[in-house]
Formats: sequence, structure tokens, C-alpha cells
Amino acid sequence: MVYHILNGDSLAYSFQDAKIGGKIIVMRESLIAGDLYPEDHEDFWRSRANYMGITFTEYHKKILSEFEKIMNAPDLSEFNLWFEYDLFCQVNMWFVISMLNNLPIRKTVYVVYTSFLDRTSPQFWNGYGKANTADLNHAFTNRIRLNQVDIHLGQALWKAYKLHSLEQLTKLSRHQSSAYPFLGEVVKAHVDRFPRDGSKGRPEKVIEYIIQNISSDFNTVFTEFWKRESIYGFGDIQVKNLYDQITQSRH
Repeated sequence: MVYHILNGDSLAYSFQDAKIGGKIIVMRESLIAGDLYPEDHEDFWRSRANYMGITFTEYHKKILSEFEKIMNAPDLSEFNLWFEYDLFCQVNMWFVISMLNNLPIRKTVYVVYTSFLDRTSPQFWNGYGKANTADLNHAFTNRIRLNQVDIHLGQALWKAYKLHSLEQLTKLSRHQSSAYPFLGEVVKAHVDRFPRDGSKGRPEKVIEYIIQNISSDFNTVFTEFWKRESIYGFGDIQVKNLYDQITQSRH
């Protein structure tokens, strides 16, 4: 069985037109924020539902049911992970790789990046949004097969991220692998969220600068933040949470 694990519904909509064979699984989590600590699977899923402010029934229907397709995959399955380079996507991908590594089946795993984009493109860190059929087929043709070392690294990255072990993440980020081409930059962006001196994190500082020097209008703040810090891959929810914290602290 061939599976395509897509990071978000927006890609799922355009993916159909690419006519790439296989079964679609949509990753609808945003593990960049929220409680990650429960070790027990049931408690973990319930804590995620609670963080999102939805019932466990809703969470199961929309999110967990997609993960169950991975858990129930047959022997000799092929998994294609359609993720982008930014922190938001990479964290989700580490989680999926960890899940795949724990499956008691023989499998082949590929990562499918936005290889159709140049490093200088404004869309580089989050590039599937405007991808057309030709772009998606180009990305699939240039997919990267993960070897066992790559898969173990993905699992180690997820564990370090989940435990908030910034030192371990930094150490792991020094590994060279085509499966994680911008790992050092991405991990540094994450570590910069939590300065050791207790000052505001990198995203907060950028948002504060925008509010003070450009505009306090949220839509403008969101657009300007993306121009400066697209490496984070934050959606409007993540930026709005930070924006609210900063504006409330100013009153």
C-alpha cells in the first residue's frame, strides 16, 4: 500500500489534481504548541484535544482517525511524507517519523520537499500553498528516501523536542542528512524561542518590533512577521496568541 501523508488540508485539495497514486492521510495537528508530555497514548491524544478546545470525539473524527490509518498500515507499505522545511512542518514530520519507526511492519519511507522552489523564493519555507500540478509532480520525482539512520534521527528529534531538551536538539541538529537539509537553521529558530536569560523569545521580539514601528493592526503584523520569520511556519493562530500576549502586556 502506498500512502501520502500531507501536512494540512490545503495541500490535500490541490493534491488530487496531481494524479499521484496512493492513499491520502492528512496531518491536521499543530505540535508546535500545546501539551506534549503525556506518555500514555490515550492521555496524549486527550491532552491535544483539550489544548485545541474540542471534545475527544471531535478530535478523533478530525485528527486521530488520520493517524489510525498510519497505525493500521499493512506490511510492506510505502509512506511519502509531504512536508515543508519550516519549523511547524518539521516538528509534525518528526512526530510522524517517530510513529512510523514504532510500527511493527516492513516499510519504505520518503520525504517529499518543495524541491521546485529556489532557496531565495519568498515561499521557500512554506511552499506548497501555491504549488500547481507540475510542482507537485516535480517534488514527488525528487523525493528523498529515508534510511534507518534518518528514521532514528527523526525519532530522536521528536523525543528531544517533546521533552523540551534544547541542548539535545542542538546536538542532534549537527547531523548531516539530505533528509533534513536545513535542520541546523530550524533547530536554532526553535531554541531562539526560549532565551536562557529569560528575555522574550525571537518571535515575540519581532512581533513587538512590528507593533512599535510599523503597525499594531493584526493582519499587518501577521504579514510582516511572515516576511521576517517564515522559518517558523506559524499560522494565524500561533501569531495571534503571541500578538495577544504582547498587546495585553502593554496595557
